[in-house]
Amino acid sequence: MMPPRAILFDWDNTLVDTWPVIHASLNETFAAMGRPGWTLDQVRANVRKSLRDSFPGLFGQRWEEARDVFYAAFSRQHLTALTVLPGADALVMGLAARGIPLGIVSNKSGDFLRKEVAHLGWNGYFGAVVGAGDAARDKPSPEAGAMALETMGIATGDREGRAVWFVGDSNVDMEIAHAMALLPVLIRPDSGPDGEFDTHPPAHHLADCGALLHFVQGN
Repeated sequence: MMPPRAILFDWDNTLVDTWPVIHASLNETFAAMGRPGWTLDQVRANVRKSLRDSFPGLFGQRWEEARDVFYAAFSRQHLTALTVLPGADALVMGLAARGIPLGIVSNKSGDFLRKEVAHLGWNGYFGAVVGAGDAARDKPSPEAGAMALETMGIATGDREGRAVWFVGDSNVDMEIAHAMALLPVLIRPDSGPDGEFDTHPPAHHLADCGALLHFVQGN
């Protein structure tokens, strides 16, 4: 197997742990909207798509009001609570040292995403940082991924043979990888509930960042 020509990463819960902040911000939003909150397990199971794609279904005509509450809550705490997942520092630096172009494609608001990348001092490692709202449509539609690859200077021909990888922790990440003919790589400790990846299966499943770095180094 050839080493990757480039790698696109998801962000939340692929390279950084943000579940506690998302959980707290969502529950503040639910409370403001007069709705019961979610457990952390419910948040983990249901948060996949971008806010503009998910909030209308959750809050109906009040989704923009809910958006403002969520963003206010999230902005108060997302940088101070930002936690790098074990091995993510070594992964990012190790891949960059091998000369592999890296990008991020996330369903987090682009403004919040870029603040978090900058907060960690990782700007220099990523040739593109694309978040929700930056492209015409968000993951799993391919527009955001195409924007990232174009910014990185990765031509369509460079994707042949699935030479470009998409690494993430959710079915949305695997779906965009298939839509763009990229190599779908799942990174998380468990394989998820039965059926989660039936329509868009990963080509490889690795437990964590350390395992991914070892896998790349072996190719």
